[in-house]
Amino acid sequence: METRNASVAVVGAGDYIGSAIAERFAAEGYLVFAGRRNGDQLAPLKAKIEASGGRCEARTLDARSEEAVTAFLAEADGAAPLEACVFNVGANVNFPVTETTERVFRKVWEMACYAGFLTGREAAKIMLDHGRGSIFFTGATASMRGGKGYSAFAAAKFGLRAVAQSMARELGPKNIHVAHLVIDSGVDTAFVRGRIAAAQGQAAADNIPPGRLMEPASIAEAYWTLHQQSPDGWTQELDPRPYGETW
Repeated sequence: METRNASVAVVGAGDYIGSAIAERFAAEGYLVFAGRRNGDQLAPLKAKIEASGGRCEARTLDARSEEAVTAFLAEADGAAPLEACVFNVGANVNFPVTETTERVFRKVWEMACYAGFLTGREAAKIMLDHGRGSIFFTGATASMRGGKGYSAFAAAKFGLRAVAQSMARELGPKNIHVAHLVIDSGVDTAFVRGRIAAAQGQAAADNIPPGRLMEPASIAEAYWTLHQQSPDGWTQELDPRPYGETW
């Protein structure tokens, strides 16, 4: 593995998509700065990356805190020039609109939209000084349409998509690639299979047809591919989905 003098920051390095992205960039020699709300849960990711010869720094991070996000990205850039930043905070909740409290709506917006703005803004400040970089935002089907029970989540993801579009138009001419990824499918995780089991029974969760769920590693590959694009052919929005997904 060739060690690069460059870092990637993953804000929202969860157990599945975020971890897979971290592993993919680490495999290419990047120093990974992984942050999530409960930083102690990053120990397995850090150990896995380091066992493969990669480098990973794990931090507890509240992405809703301006001071915390600024410090996290500054630390990453101080360790090695920040070349890529991925915002991957989820906040997927489902409540009937009449049961969506003010607190729920505000908290989901803070996690999935406001935190993305903070991350993108601070990453942009650093990358403008370097004259290059990639900033990627993880979206969802809710970024494109509001579903039943998803008023809070869709409002936040719609907003995040708008932030990404505005940033892309502003920063693209300054050699910073901003992209928004619409993850338009369930991801093959224990969490998703648990939800399927709860809704349809365990047999359904154990016998999901091929091509209906995406592997985290396949999603991570999409982020890596975007980062490798030539500036004369940048993608601003990508909507990966498995071949069996109806859309």
